[in-house]
This record gives sequence, structure tokens and C-alpha cells, in this order.
Amino acid sequence: MPTEIEAKMRLEDPAGLALRLRNANAQPLGEVMEFNEFFDTAGDDLYRAGAGLRLRASRDLVSGRARCAITHKGRRLPGEIKVREETEVGVDDAAAARQLLDRLGFRRRLAFEKRRQSWRLEKCRIEIDQVPHLGYFVEIEGPDAQSVLDMRRRLGLENSPLISESYARLVADYIESHGLETREVRFDRPDAAGRSAGPAHNM
Repeated sequence: MPTEIEAKMRLEDPAGLALRLRNANAQPLGEVMEFNEFFDTAGDDLYRAGAGLRLRASRDLVSGRARCAITHKGRRLPGEIKVREETEVGVDDAAAARQLLDRLGFRRRLAFEKRRQSWRLEKCRIEIDQVPHLGYFVEIEGPDAQSVLDMRRRLGLENSPLISESYARLVADYIESHGLETREVRFDRPDAAGRSAGPAHNM
């Protein structure tokens, strides 16, 4: 079973980290805009089990290439680094995938955009992420926990506290703490005059 092994931290200086990656001869893998939708049963059985079901549609910000995948994540294992089983399958049509999940009894619980810049350095994949309202984060994913911790130290991030919560949990907590009626969060969209129209909460 494929396993996700990663560390997540808040990031105060994304440009500085990108510069350190370039100076380390990291391979840039591109930048995408994601739309992440999370599903659960009517009784929230996945949430209660510590699992998650996600439909992600992403678009490359340079080539425009689109990609879509359904991912199931199992319960997180104990430890400093996040380790959990992950099963992912690519799909051709997000709307059809959404309809299939609905027919299987799953309901959409949360949705949010995320902008992601990806790099490869040695055995690790480094993601610089921006989430609406929450700011910047970095994720380091590797083949084992020690590789992840070593890369964290190499990039000068060893003093940044590790975050155990998923992005879905962080977004849900933001929505609840701010009393928002929506369960969908997007980046601001400028109007025709170039002004921000405010967060696009569409549900």
C-alpha cells in the first residue's frame, strides 16, 4: 500500500525558500492551481475514522494542462512526521467523478483552492503552498521520516514548528472560527477595474 511520509510547516518567506532551493540545484517541477473537494458519508464515517476522501482538479499555470485525481487517505500513524496510507487514482472528468461519489453515497463537506509550487531535491519533494486566508506553507515529502527531517534541516526549517493538521482541517477551523456560512473557499478574484471582489465563497 502506498504511504505518504511528510512534514508540514508554516512559511513566512516563500521567496527566500525558493531561492535556497534554486541555490541547492533543486529541480523545479512547476506551479499549479488546485481545487480540492473533500467528501464523507452522511454520518461522517471517514472523519470519525481519521481518514479522508478527496477529489482534486489541478491546472498547470504555465502550460494550462489539467489533471484530476481521487485520493483516499488513511488514519495518521503516531510519530513526529505525518505517515499515512494513501491511495490515488487519476480520473478524466471531475464532474463525472463528483457524480460517481454522490451516487455512492458520499457528500461534499468542504472545498478550497490552493496554489502549489513544486520542487525535487535529492529524494524529497518540496511543495510551497498558498491557501486562501491562511497564507503560505511548505510540505516536505520523502521516502522515510529521516530523509524528511534531514531535508527540513538542510533548508533551514528545523526551528519551524511541525503542523499535524491537514489543510482540510485548517480550512474548516478557519471557517468555523470566523462564522462563515460557506464550506467553499477560493482566492480573491479582481473585478474589471482590478479591485479585489473579496473571497469567493460560493456555496
